[in-house]
Amino acid sequence: MDISTGGAGMPDTWQRLWAPHRMDYLRGENRPLATNDVECPFCRIPRLSDEEGLIVARGKTAYVVMNLYPYNAGHLLVCTNRHVADLTELTAEERNEISALTSQAMQTLRKVSHAAGFNIGMNQGAVSGAGVADHIHQHVVPRWAGDANFMPIIGETKVLPQLLFQTRQDLAANW
Repeated sequence: MDISTGGAGMPDTWQRLWAPHRMDYLRGENRPLATNDVECPFCRIPRLSDEEGLIVARGKTAYVVMNLYPYNAGHLLVCTNRHVADLTELTAEERNEISALTSQAMQTLRKVSHAAGFNIGMNQGAVSGAGVADHIHQHVVPRWAGDANFMPIIGETKVLPQLLFQTRQDLAANW
């Protein structure tokens, strides 16, 4: 078969940027699922060093960590230390600290990467899209004008300009 004509898994005229880390996530890497015995990553991460766990900052009841599968560069998660699934199960202290850490994350991302806006939110329950549904976490996704260009829309690929450890180091240093 002439590989220039294409075929299953064969080169063709299309150019592609591969994001193979997404398949690991889709298969459940680092996610506690009904089909595996993986420990909750948000319970395991606080026991690691900040660098190893990609932790940007720690509070009394919550912490801020880099998302291993980011939507944008600088995508952070604000997680409770306590293993709890639902917003209604949080103490007032935990809710307040999640809010304060989210606010600080926004300020730091503006300072470090000049974020022009943010998507902030929680997916409550697996049916809402929560990848780790049993441990509450809030997403802080920095946005810039034009960041949702043709790549994610047509190419189903996100281009991230910096490695996670470097982004974590920059954010932690400016926290």
